[in-house]
Amino acid sequence: MERGAKLYGTGDTTVRALDGIDVAFERGQFTAIMGPSGSGKSTLLHCIAGLDSLTSGQVFVGDTELNTLSDKDLTLLRREKVGFVFQAFNLIPTLTARENILLPLLIAGDDHDSAWFDQVVGILGLSDRLSHRPSELSGGQQQRVAAARALVARPEIIFADEPSGNLDSKASAELLSFLARAVKEFGQTIVMVTHDPGAASYSDHVVFLEDGKIAGELNAPTAESVIDRMKQFGG
Repeated sequence: MERGAKLYGTGDTTVRALDGIDVAFERGQFTAIMGPSGSGKSTLLHCIAGLDSLTSGQVFVGDTELNTLSDKDLTLLRREKVGFVFQAFNLIPTLTARENILLPLLIAGDDHDSAWFDQVVGILGLSDRLSHRPSELSGGQQQRVAAARALVARPEIIFADEPSGNLDSKASAELLSFLARAVKEFGQTIVMVTHDPGAASYSDHVVFLEDGKIAGELNAPTAESVIDRMKQFGG
């Protein structure tokens, strides 16, 4: 991403949600984006994921510059190279867990790698839940289905927006541990927005935002080091 800005409104009512952002997210790394409410975290995530467009600047996923793509090509890129895990699980209630996990591949017309599917659902503890519909699953299980859906297509990058926000502490730890494991063992790349220092401690690297600008970065974070840094930024 090169010197990105995102503006809303015009004239005196203009809001600079992102203001001269210049940041890179390394392949094979788990990066957390943190900052006070209104700092631009979700706006940044949506712009780098191709869900929203910058007012100025460039966004790259690998070597592909997103703002040069047609709507059709952008949709294809999101389908083929990007995975999403949101706070709302976004599961289809009439489909089983297996069908929800495989849905992106079915839409794309791709066959799934059954060995990889079995590995992902096994690690996530979903093997005996695949025939269940979302209403028959706990919140933690639903979010693990959403994580499996993102991973089973082997995307180049996964974007997660407060993925543990609706989970209790045990389910949250299970999900975040798996995301961290996916990075370390499978070489997955994950960028996660979170307000929770404990969640950020599972990441390799934290990027802090304040008022739409990069306010600092932190390697090998712990919950304590994140809290200390957030205090400096008024978070």
